[in-house]
Amino acid sequence: MFGKKIEIDAPCKINLHLNVKGIRSDGYHDIESIFQLISLYDSISVSTTNEAGGLILNCGGMDLPEDNTVSRAVMAFREKTGIKTGLEINLTKRVPSGAGLGGGSSDGAAVLRALDKLFSPGLSSGELEKLALEIGSDAPFFIKGCPSFVSGRGEFIRRLDKPRLFPGVLIWPGVHSGTGEAYSLLDSSRKGMEHETREAEEVFTLLSREYALSPEKWTFFNSFTPVISEKYPPIKAAMDDIKDMGALFCEMSGSGASVFGIFDNEEKMSKAFRILSEKWENCYSFFLLAFSPMSLHN
Repeated sequence: MFGKKIEIDAPCKINLHLNVKGIRSDGYHDIESIFQLISLYDSISVSTTNEAGGLILNCGGMDLPEDNTVSRAVMAFREKTGIKTGLEINLTKRVPSGAGLGGGSSDGAAVLRALDKLFSPGLSSGELEKLALEIGSDAPFFIKGCPSFVSGRGEFIRRLDKPRLFPGVLIWPGVHSGTGEAYSLLDSSRKGMEHETREAEEVFTLLSREYALSPEKWTFFNSFTPVISEKYPPIKAAMDDIKDMGALFCEMSGSGASVFGIFDNEEKMSKAFRILSEKWENCYSFFLLAFSPMSLHN
């Protein structure tokens, strides 16, 4: 097996909608969300080495913590399959870290996909999704790789029909909103409030219908936006700038701090990107994706 190599792209996601519900008995929160892949991605290569059980992880000069989504993916795969072949993984980061885009989870899911292709252990898609859940709550979505309604803590995933392919602009305003901090702020703001209870099937039906509409008719929201944008004014400033450029829909992704706007054609998106990128250092243009470009190459 020495010297075999796989290359894979790991796209990130935005949350077109994110309704955070109450705290579960296990300490997690239930969510109701629309996860949408976009054309901003990290690139990963996975090669075999002759050092059994070894893992060399390079990330282009960026120091990763010892416990990271890539190392967790390798550990989960090895424990599941018993395959201990040595690995060298090279990660090229383009997706901002800690920006609510799921970049780390996507990297971990991409490594699982690459290892599955490299060693062909016979894992089903369902087994890969269970392994992905050990990486992070939103990692199973990246195994599915299509626009989806996501509920529970991220493990219940249902594909949305008629994928939207609009262009957009994304800004990471240079602030970090930690997930734990975001949930704490949200919980504090909701003390004494009752949470709405609706069956997941009803929510899926309603959100699916709205997803099929033109973005200017979307009433999607992100539960985190009010509390996070209040604490970090650059988030609100970035959203205001995107709206001023004529975006059909604008929201924050995940628990922050990136924000995005959807436009109805590429010309308007390109103009907005040209102007906004002069003001905001971390500004990206993108397209909504109908499926994951996690294409594998030998």
